[in-house]
Amino acid sequence: MIGKVVIITGASSGIGKALAREFHTRGAILALGARRIDHLEALKSELGDPKILCIQTDVAQDSDCRRLIEKTFDKFGRIDILVNNAGISMRAMFKDMDLEVMHRIMDVNFYGTVYCTKYALPFLLDSKGSLVGIISIAGYLGLPARTAYSASKFAIRGFLDTIRIEHLHSGLHVLVAAPGFTASEVRKVALNANGSVQGDTPRNEGAMMSAEICAFKIVEAIKKRKRSLILTFIEGKFSVFLGKFLPSLLDKLTYNHMAKEPDSPLKPENRPH
Repeated sequence: MIGKVVIITGASSGIGKALAREFHTRGAILALGARRIDHLEALKSELGDPKILCIQTDVAQDSDCRRLIEKTFDKFGRIDILVNNAGISMRAMFKDMDLEVMHRIMDVNFYGTVYCTKYALPFLLDSKGSLVGIISIAGYLGLPARTAYSASKFAIRGFLDTIRIEHLHSGLHVLVAAPGFTASEVRKVALNANGSVQGDTPRNEGAMMSAEICAFKIVEAIKKRKRSLILTFIEGKFSVFLGKFLPSLLDKLTYNHMAKEPDSPLKPENRPH
């Protein structure tokens, strides 16, 4: 990774922040995008690297994505890796959810990936670089009370798989990485049915894979130019296996697992009448 120019969206926290640290440790040149520019500047200070480019970016805005890509190329003269990591989650039954929540999730998760990919693709083709999408196990199986989130992650997987096939003979590397439940800020800022921020995570973050381990495995997959990465065994690889061969069983197991969350919308007493 020494000297590789790497763009990471959603780099102000969680997996994105851990990816920035991991790439920097390996000698990469970083361009970091996120809405919270103060968090990016703090990370730049922590890493002690004045070359790091920090750009305030709302990936839901086409113009912000274009600016992120163009400023990176203008400063460094090349782009080797784009990691589409920025994303938000939600927690509500679809029947109770304001449709604006669906729009917001798709704008950030899916269209953010589409916009950044559109503007970075010519440079990645020139460098025969890596295009990366961070999805989730929710991009392989439908998570109840996460309808918008799952839909956005399925969409990203389909989009990037198609980009890979379109450029099969160009030297472009496309990786779709699907972490399992990972300790990060994503659940704390998840949207409720009315679009308000959830605040507290409903899951035990301490029992999850750390963002640092997740980042290490993703960077290793990029180095090896893998096409897909599914992290964790039970919630990840085994679930995908069941989805192929015993889908009805997986539906029941997924429902029961998600219903165990505190205040789960799936529990009968928490369902609006």
